[in-house]
Amino acid sequence: MSAATTGIGAAVEAPVGPRVTADASAVTVLGPLLPVLAPWLATRRWYQGTTVSGLRPRAVTVIHGDGLPDLVVAVVDVTARGTAAAPTCYQLLLGLARELPRRLADAAIGTVPSGRWAGRAVYDAVADPALMGLLLRALAARRAGTLRLERAGLFPLPVGLVPRPLTGEQSNSAVVYGDRLLLKLYRRPEPGPSPEAEALRALTAEDCARTPRLYGALSVPAPGGDPLTVGLIEEFVPGAEDGWERAVRFARDHINGPGDPEADADPGTTTGAGGGFTGQAHALGQAVAEVHGALGRAFPRRRRQALDLAADAARMRRRLDTAVLEVPQLARYHAALAAVFDEYGALAGRGCPVFAQRVHGDLHLGQALHTEDGWYVVDFEGEPATPAAERALPQPVLRDVAGMLRSFDYAARTALAELDGAAGPAQQLSRRRRATAWALRNRRAFCAGYAAAGGEDPTCRTAQLTAFEADRAVYEALYEARHRPHWLPVPLAAVHRLVGRMR
Repeated sequence: MSAATTGIGAAVEAPVGPRVTADASAVTVLGPLLPVLAPWLATRRWYQGTTVSGLRPRAVTVIHGDGLPDLVVAVVDVTARGTAAAPTCYQLLLGLARELPRRLADAAIGTVPSGRWAGRAVYDAVADPALMGLLLRALAARRAGTLRLERAGLFPLPVGLVPRPLTGEQSNSAVVYGDRLLLKLYRRPEPGPSPEAEALRALTAEDCARTPRLYGALSVPAPGGDPLTVGLIEEFVPGAEDGWERAVRFARDHINGPGDPEADADPGTTTGAGGGFTGQAHALGQAVAEVHGALGRAFPRRRRQALDLAADAARMRRRLDTAVLEVPQLARYHAALAAVFDEYGALAGRGCPVFAQRVHGDLHLGQALHTEDGWYVVDFEGEPATPAAERALPQPVLRDVAGMLRSFDYAARTALAELDGAAGPAQQLSRRRRATAWALRNRRAFCAGYAAAGGEDPTCRTAQLTAFEADRAVYEALYEARHRPHWLPVPLAAVHRLVGRMR
């Protein structure tokens, strides 16, 4: 095969270095693949639309390896059929083989009808350990064309590790290398600096023990702007259990278990009859406080002014007004919720300081990993529905705390839903009470742990915490009404509890 490459970029053929060709070659390379790419892309869970009407390459890099299929890494703008919305940027990693191995059958996309790869099988390269190993070697050797690895420090990037793709990702793809590295590939890269790359780079420099170490960020050039971050390479946390799955398991054991419902009430207890979790919730609060402390040292920390808080309160009220239109069950709480938001908006005028800094931005139990060494906080992308530039703005740390507190509520209700069924009325009532008590005790334990590690005590900031929890619950109610109506009672119960707290 010719060593000429592709790209707004370039191609790499080991051991030959990159060669730059004309920008138009990106279209030439991907053009013959479009007939098979468009139908496949529309079926991906990380694709936002349902159809594809246009696909324009931004950058294309082809990496060749001796005896391996060709690897195409492409960043493309995709237009959905029947919409006037601006194109959305996606990252595609494609393998091109003369014959597709049976083990990769589930990753098949189609057969290239024409062009330089006519007759080749094209498939999702993330599923191919051989190509993911090739990608890591090319990045480490700086032979990946326009795809660049911007190192986060002097840590060497180990190669020769056995790759394995992680399943279950929603908006991104991920590959683990030998239980040492995690390659995270953004399927929908966004313009501008990456909030996650910035946060992890700063946390690595601060030597934060509760977050994975960043090795570097992957980027491609963006005409007329900052490079486009398309992925990260970070430390992999081996032997970890997803915090959400762990919490639900402990909640289920407690709700369904025998013994005293108060058996796990002591925040220092890590196990107890019925599945105590409060000790772990306490430790998680400490871990989050450590992360917030490191972020506060790495980024500017500012005092919010009265106008800032008033603007925040106004945005909360607008979100509430929008939600009430779709969720009429919220109407009875509208006045009380508006008062909660107004109470927060008036804090600065009453001399109550509110500070803002860089935060996680989308904190919940699913963003925490439990290991023998304690908790790790991961995935610093922030709320996916919020533009990247807004996610990087300083926020009060209690927004993160509120997100975690709401997650404990959902974990308890998820465990309860898994247990209800053939139980009689009396047993169902007992389980509901135990679920409510489990969530309450773990919220308290988390807050106690957060304060014990030097964070501001959430229980001493009632107006802030209630406003942020209520704002989150309103968002949840709107989401559940649109996507999972049978879960709507969960955020509605939280709203009822929160407005009662302020009376």
